[in-house]
Amino acid sequence: MIRFIRIASLAFVALTMCCGTALAVTPFDVYEGSALRKIVTRGKLVVGMELKFWPFEYVDEQGKPVGFDVDVARTLAEKLGVELEIKDMEWTGLIPALTSGKIDLIISGITGTLERAKSISFSSPYFTTGLCALLSAKKAAGVTIVEQLNAPDRVIAVKTGTTADLVAAKRFPRATINRYQDETACTQEVAAGRADAFFYDQISIAKHHRQNPETTRAILTPFTYEPFCIALGKGDFDLWQYLEMYLATIKSDGTLDALQAKHFKDILDK
Repeated sequence: MIRFIRIASLAFVALTMCCGTALAVTPFDVYEGSALRKIVTRGKLVVGMELKFWPFEYVDEQGKPVGFDVDVARTLAEKLGVELEIKDMEWTGLIPALTSGKIDLIISGITGTLERAKSISFSSPYFTTGLCALLSAKKAAGVTIVEQLNAPDRVIAVKTGTTADLVAAKRFPRATINRYQDETACTQEVAAGRADAFFYDQISIAKHHRQNPETTRAILTPFTYEPFCIALGKGDFDLWQYLEMYLATIKSDGTLDALQAKHFKDILDK
Protein backbone atom coordinates (compact mmCIF):
# COMPACT_ATOMS: atom_id res chain seq x y z
CA MET A 1 0.00 0.00 0.00
CA ILE A 2 2.79 2.41 0.94
CA ARG A 3 4.63 1.49 -2.26
CA PHE A 4 1.51 2.23 -4.31
CA ILE A 5 1.12 5.66 -2.68
CA ARG A 6 4.75 6.46 -3.47
CA ILE A 7 4.31 5.46 -7.12
CA ALA A 8 1.13 7.53 -7.39
CA SER A 9 2.84 10.52 -5.81
CA LEU A 10 5.75 10.30 -8.22
CA ALA A 11 3.36 10.04 -11.15
CA PHE A 12 1.50 13.13 -9.96
CA VAL A 13 4.73 15.12 -9.60
CA ALA A 14 5.86 14.06 -13.08
CA LEU A 15 2.50 15.02 -14.57
CA THR A 16 2.56 18.38 -12.80
CA MET A 17 6.07 19.11 -14.05
CA CYS A 18 5.10 18.12 -17.56
CA CYS A 19 2.02 20.33 -17.57
CA GLY A 20 3.96 23.17 -15.96
CA THR A 21 6.52 23.02 -18.74
CA ALA A 22 3.81 23.00 -21.36
CA LEU A 23 2.09 26.00 -19.81
CA ALA A 24 5.25 28.04 -19.13
CA VAL A 25 5.51 31.43 -20.76
CA THR A 26 8.19 31.32 -23.44
CA PRO A 27 10.43 34.21 -24.57
CA PHE A 28 8.38 34.26 -27.79
CA ASP A 29 5.18 34.76 -25.78
CA VAL A 30 6.79 37.64 -23.88
CA TYR A 31 7.94 39.23 -27.14
CA GLU A 32 4.53 38.87 -28.79
CA GLY A 33 2.82 40.52 -25.82
CA SER A 34 5.32 43.31 -25.31
CA ALA A 35 4.62 46.99 -25.91
CA LEU A 36 7.65 47.07 -28.20
CA ARG A 37 6.05 44.48 -30.50
CA LYS A 38 2.73 46.34 -30.45
CA ILE A 39 4.39 49.64 -31.35
CA VAL A 40 6.29 48.12 -34.26
CA THR A 41 3.25 46.19 -35.52
CA ARG A 42 1.03 49.27 -35.19
CA GLY A 43 3.58 51.41 -36.97
CA LYS A 44 3.12 54.24 -34.49
CA LEU A 45 4.71 55.39 -31.23
CA VAL A 46 2.32 57.32 -28.97
CA VAL A 47 4.11 59.66 -26.55
CA GLY A 48 2.46 61.75 -23.86
CA MET A 49 3.70 65.29 -23.17
CA GLU A 50 2.51 68.53 -21.65
CA LEU A 51 3.41 71.02 -24.37
CA LYS A 52 3.94 73.92 -21.96
CA PHE A 53 7.51 73.26 -20.82
CA TRP A 54 9.91 75.38 -22.85
CA PRO A 55 12.49 74.49 -24.14
CA PHE A 56 11.73 70.80 -23.56
CA GLU A 57 8.29 70.67 -25.18
CA TYR A 58 6.06 73.46 -26.44
CA VAL A 59 4.34 74.55 -29.67
CA ASP A 60 5.76 76.87 -32.34
CA GLU A 61 3.94 79.67 -34.17
CA GLN A 62 2.30 77.11 -36.46
CA GLY A 63 1.06 75.10 -33.47
CA LYS A 64 3.48 72.23 -34.07
CA PRO A 65 5.19 70.43 -31.16
CA VAL A 66 8.86 71.41 -30.83
CA GLY A 67 11.59 71.21 -28.20
CA PHE A 68 14.27 68.96 -26.78
CA ASP A 69 11.91 66.19 -25.62
CA VAL A 70 10.06 66.34 -28.93
CA ASP A 71 13.33 65.75 -30.77
CA VAL A 72 14.23 62.88 -28.41
CA ALA A 73 10.83 61.28 -29.13
CA ARG A 74 11.11 61.93 -32.86
CA THR A 75 14.58 60.37 -33.00
CA LEU A 76 13.30 57.36 -31.07
CA ALA A 77 10.43 56.88 -33.53
CA GLU A 78 12.88 57.10 -36.43
CA LYS A 79 15.07 54.40 -34.87
CA LEU A 80 11.99 52.22 -34.41
CA GLY A 81 10.93 52.87 -38.00
CA VAL A 82 7.47 54.07 -36.98
CA GLU A 83 5.35 57.22 -37.03
CA LEU A 84 5.33 59.51 -33.99
CA GLU A 85 2.08 60.68 -32.41
CA ILE A 86 2.34 63.20 -29.58
CA LYS A 87 -0.60 63.46 -27.20
CA ASP A 88 -0.69 66.80 -25.39
CA MET A 89 -2.28 66.59 -21.94
CA GLU A 90 -2.18 68.16 -18.50
CA TRP A 91 0.81 67.12 -16.40
CA THR A 92 -1.31 65.40 -13.75
CA GLY A 93 -2.92 63.21 -16.42
CA LEU A 94 0.29 61.79 -17.89
CA ILE A 95 0.92 58.92 -15.46
CA PRO A 96 -2.75 57.80 -15.44
CA ALA A 97 -2.68 57.82 -19.26
CA LEU A 98 0.44 55.64 -19.23
CA THR A 99 -0.87 53.11 -16.71
CA SER A 100 -4.19 52.83 -18.56
CA GLY A 101 -2.47 52.18 -21.91
CA LYS A 102 -3.60 55.38 -23.63
CA ILE A 103 0.03 56.27 -24.39
CA ASP A 104 3.15 54.15 -24.85
CA LEU A 105 5.65 56.45 -23.13
CA ILE A 106 6.02 59.71 -21.27
CA ILE A 107 8.83 61.92 -22.56
CA SER A 108 8.02 65.19 -20.85
CA GLY A 109 10.77 66.25 -18.48
CA ILE A 110 9.55 63.67 -15.98
CA THR A 111 11.89 62.98 -13.07
CA GLY A 112 12.54 59.38 -12.19
CA THR A 113 11.78 59.00 -8.47
CA LEU A 114 11.53 56.03 -6.10
CA GLU A 115 7.90 56.89 -5.36
CA ARG A 116 6.89 57.04 -9.02
CA ALA A 117 8.84 53.85 -9.72
CA LYS A 118 6.32 51.96 -7.59
CA SER A 119 3.69 52.36 -10.32
CA ILE A 120 5.68 52.98 -13.54
CA SER A 121 9.16 52.16 -14.87
CA PHE A 122 11.94 54.48 -16.00
CA SER A 123 14.82 54.39 -18.42
CA SER A 124 18.25 55.68 -17.53
CA PRO A 125 18.42 59.50 -17.41
CA TYR A 126 18.81 61.33 -20.71
CA PHE A 127 19.08 64.75 -19.02
CA THR A 128 20.11 65.71 -15.50
CA THR A 129 19.14 68.90 -13.72
CA GLY A 130 17.97 70.02 -10.28
CA LEU A 131 15.48 72.28 -8.58
CA CYS A 132 16.43 75.95 -8.37
CA ALA A 133 14.63 78.99 -6.99
CA LEU A 134 13.15 82.06 -8.62
CA LEU A 135 13.03 84.73 -5.89
CA SER A 136 10.94 87.85 -5.52
CA ALA A 137 13.28 90.85 -5.65
CA LYS A 138 10.95 92.63 -3.23
CA LYS A 139 9.58 89.96 -0.88
CA ALA A 140 12.73 87.79 -0.67
CA ALA A 141 15.37 90.51 -0.93
CA GLY A 142 17.49 89.09 1.87
CA VAL A 143 17.35 85.43 0.82
CA THR A 144 20.72 84.04 -0.31
CA ILE A 145 20.18 80.30 0.24
CA VAL A 146 17.01 78.25 -0.16
CA GLU A 147 17.07 77.08 3.47
CA GLN A 148 16.07 80.60 4.52
CA LEU A 149 12.69 79.98 2.87
CA ASN A 150 11.72 77.43 5.52
CA ALA A 151 10.04 79.98 7.76
CA PRO A 152 6.44 80.84 8.75
CA ASP A 153 6.48 84.17 6.94
CA ARG A 154 7.63 82.68 3.61
CA VAL A 155 5.38 81.72 0.66
CA ILE A 156 6.56 79.20 -1.93
CA ALA A 157 4.82 78.70 -5.27
CA VAL A 158 4.97 75.27 -6.95
CA LYS A 159 3.35 73.55 -9.90
CA THR A 160 0.91 70.86 -8.79
CA GLY A 161 2.16 67.28 -9.02
CA THR A 162 5.78 68.10 -9.80
CA THR A 163 8.80 67.00 -7.78
CA ALA A 164 9.04 70.63 -6.61
CA ASP A 165 5.60 70.16 -5.04
CA LEU A 166 6.82 67.10 -3.12
CA VAL A 167 10.15 68.63 -2.13
CA ALA A 168 8.57 71.86 -0.89
CA ALA A 169 6.16 69.97 1.35
CA LYS A 170 8.91 67.80 2.87
CA ARG A 171 11.84 70.21 3.13
CA PHE A 172 10.03 73.48 3.77
CA PRO A 173 7.26 72.51 6.23
CA ARG A 174 7.25 75.86 8.03
CA ALA A 175 6.54 77.85 4.88
CA THR A 176 3.18 78.29 3.16
CA ILE A 177 3.04 76.21 -0.04
CA ASN A 178 0.74 77.53 -2.77
CA ARG A 179 0.05 75.20 -5.70
CA TYR A 180 -0.81 76.22 -9.27
CA GLN A 181 -1.66 74.36 -12.46
CA ASP A 182 1.07 75.93 -14.61
CA GLU A 183 4.50 77.51 -14.19
CA THR A 184 3.42 80.88 -15.62
CA ALA A 185 1.07 81.40 -12.67
CA CYS A 186 3.91 80.54 -10.26
CA THR A 187 6.21 83.05 -11.95
CA GLN A 188 3.55 85.76 -11.81
CA GLU A 189 3.11 85.23 -8.07
CA VAL A 190 6.83 85.78 -7.51
CA ALA A 191 7.14 88.72 -9.90
CA ALA A 192 4.18 90.43 -8.24
CA GLY A 193 5.66 89.93 -4.78
CA ARG A 194 2.86 87.67 -3.56
CA ALA A 195 5.25 84.71 -3.19
CA ASP A 196 8.84 84.62 -2.02
CA ALA A 197 9.95 81.87 -4.37
CA PHE A 198 9.05 79.47 -7.15
CA PHE A 199 10.84 76.10 -7.32
CA TYR A 200 11.43 74.51 -10.74
CA ASP A 201 14.20 73.08 -12.91
CA GLN A 202 17.37 75.08 -13.53
CA ILE A 203 16.76 76.00 -17.17
CA SER A 204 13.19 77.14 -16.57
CA ILE A 205 14.19 79.28 -13.59
CA ALA A 206 16.95 80.91 -15.66
CA LYS A 207 14.40 81.65 -18.41
CA HIS A 208 11.85 83.18 -16.04
CA HIS A 209 14.49 85.36 -14.41
CA ARG A 210 15.62 86.66 -17.82
CA GLN A 211 12.02 87.52 -18.65
CA ASN A 212 11.51 89.33 -15.31
CA PRO A 213 14.92 90.88 -14.50
CA GLU A 214 13.56 93.83 -12.50
CA THR A 215 11.20 91.90 -10.23
CA THR A 216 13.03 88.60 -9.67
CA ARG A 217 16.36 87.08 -8.68
CA ALA A 218 17.49 83.50 -9.20
CA ILE A 219 19.41 80.89 -7.24
CA LEU A 220 20.72 78.71 -10.07
CA THR A 221 22.71 76.23 -8.00
CA PRO A 222 20.47 73.13 -7.83
CA PHE A 223 19.49 71.93 -4.37
CA THR A 224 18.11 68.57 -5.58
CA TYR A 225 19.02 65.87 -8.11
CA GLU A 226 16.50 65.64 -10.97
CA PRO A 227 17.14 62.90 -13.54
CA PHE A 228 14.79 63.26 -16.52
CA CYS A 229 13.93 59.77 -17.78
CA ILE A 230 11.62 58.11 -20.28
CA ALA A 231 8.65 56.59 -18.46
CA LEU A 232 7.02 53.33 -19.52
CA GLY A 233 4.55 50.84 -18.14
CA LYS A 234 5.49 48.23 -15.56
CA GLY A 235 6.69 44.77 -16.53
CA ASP A 236 7.80 45.33 -20.13
CA PHE A 237 11.43 44.26 -20.26
CA ASP A 238 11.63 44.26 -24.08
CA LEU A 239 10.63 47.92 -24.39
CA TRP A 240 12.81 48.94 -21.43
CA GLN A 241 15.84 47.19 -22.95
CA TYR A 242 15.22 48.86 -26.32
CA LEU A 243 15.06 52.28 -24.64
CA GLU A 244 18.32 51.58 -22.81
CA MET A 245 20.04 50.66 -26.07
CA TYR A 246 18.51 53.69 -27.79
CA LEU A 247 19.82 56.08 -25.13
CA ALA A 248 23.26 54.44 -25.11
CA THR A 249 23.40 54.83 -28.89
CA ILE A 250 22.44 58.51 -29.07
CA LYS A 251 24.82 59.29 -26.20
CA SER A 252 27.76 57.56 -27.85
CA ASP A 253 27.23 58.83 -31.41
CA GLY A 254 26.84 62.48 -30.40
CA THR A 255 23.14 62.81 -31.21
CA LEU A 256 22.12 63.66 -27.64
CA ASP A 257 24.89 66.26 -27.29
CA ALA A 258 23.78 67.85 -30.57
CA LEU A 259 20.17 68.07 -29.38
CA GLN A 260 21.22 69.62 -26.08
CA ALA A 261 23.35 72.20 -27.88
CA LYS A 262 20.44 72.98 -30.21
CA HIS A 263 17.96 73.67 -27.41
CA PHE A 264 20.00 74.74 -24.38
CA LYS A 265 23.04 76.59 -25.79
CA ASP A 266 23.76 79.80 -23.86
CA ILE A 267 20.47 79.68 -21.88
CA LEU A 268 22.18 79.77 -18.49
CA ASP A 269 24.76 82.34 -19.57
CA LYS A 270 22.33 85.03 -20.62
